[in-house]
Amino acid sequence: MANVKPFVCVRPTEALASRVAALPYDVYNRKEAKEAALREPLSFLNIDRAESNLPDDVDTYDERVYQKAKELLEARIADGTYITDSEDCYYVYELIMDGRSQTGIVACASIDDYANGVIMKHENTREEKEQDRIRHVDTCNAQTGPIFLAYRSNEVISAVMNRYKAGKPLYAFTADDGITHNVWRIADKADVTAIREAFAGIGQIYIADGHHRAASAVKVGFKRRSENPSYTGTEEFNFFLSVLFPEDQLMILPYNRVVKDLNGYTKDAFLAKISGIFEVRMVGNEPYQPTKKGTFGMFLDGKWYSLAASEKMLAITDPVDSLDVALLQDYLLGPVLGIGDPRVDKRIDFIGGIRGLKELERRVGLDMEVAFSMYPTQISELFAVADASLLMPPKSTWFEPKLRSGLFIHKLS
Repeated sequence: MANVKPFVCVRPTEALASRVAALPYDVYNRKEAKEAALREPLSFLNIDRAESNLPDDVDTYDERVYQKAKELLEARIADGTYITDSEDCYYVYELIMDGRSQTGIVACASIDDYANGVIMKHENTREEKEQDRIRHVDTCNAQTGPIFLAYRSNEVISAVMNRYKAGKPLYAFTADDGITHNVWRIADKADVTAIREAFAGIGQIYIADGHHRAASAVKVGFKRRSENPSYTGTEEFNFFLSVLFPEDQLMILPYNRVVKDLNGYTKDAFLAKISGIFEVRMVGNEPYQPTKKGTFGMFLDGKWYSLAASEKMLAITDPVDSLDVALLQDYLLGPVLGIGDPRVDKRIDFIGGIRGLKELERRVGLDMEVAFSMYPTQISELFAVADASLLMPPKSTWFEPKLRSGLFIHKLS
């Protein structure tokens, strides 16, 4: 039973929404973040990565960075860049990329649902990566980057979303990267009740992207509980900002692999070795994108090959071991190329599917020896891994388009 509630949203004015909306803080390095923030002073990146407004010799995690973020957020509220809605609402958030629409509900999810397993995880988190966002959220007294959640499609929620999408949006703009963002507000009491009750009937919700942001938001919530022992559970710090998408709206892109060398094999010896494991076929000069599970593309010495898994591999039923990323790791990257732990091995790199197959060719020509194009992990596979309380291998999923930060802010008090 999921507790997904409406909230009083702090949000940009309609005229400034396109200037405020920013890609997530963690897609930039420090230099890129500073350049992007300088290009657009109202970009939320100035708050998300507040070190961009401080001298370069100030450490990214210096206390002054978090105080600057708080100062900037309060200034943008004071000068009218942001307004505060007068009542609890849900929001419909549509993103359109390359003509494909993806629509979800902006709401607040429960930290208790996270702790009790109603909100399912499929990745471990690292304490050091959490600390930055814990300090940012706690100092700003606000959650600013929504967590990307997924749920099994629900007819009631879909019907309400579709009805609002037929009306005039609150925001409608296309960002510099070509992604269109449309937002509608749901304030009608009957519709708010219908959505909340529909979510209450959903057994599990899944973190699709943003495990570290979710863990950080939850830890801030439990910290606030310890500081307020008479809490009732209804306070805003008991909830975290999310966008929830039905499974049929989501598309996962592949997470491709490139490897620095052939682990001592010559090209011919390597091809002979893997031909005893996979069905290998040379397909020529055109980039090869797998179109079904259990198939892989490989770029080596200027040529593309297709690799097909054996019947033995395809018969695996374990939700983790049967993933394509696991098959490639367990049968080729590990035993043949000697990539023992892909999380730490510096001979392997990972290329998000949004970069395209030409990026694999570029990397092989630049600093790598061989590249592998993947068939994307399916949302049903992600659900199966989470339902089994297991963890996905590293770099299993790439979700696109990315949610914008700064369009929706949830104050903790």
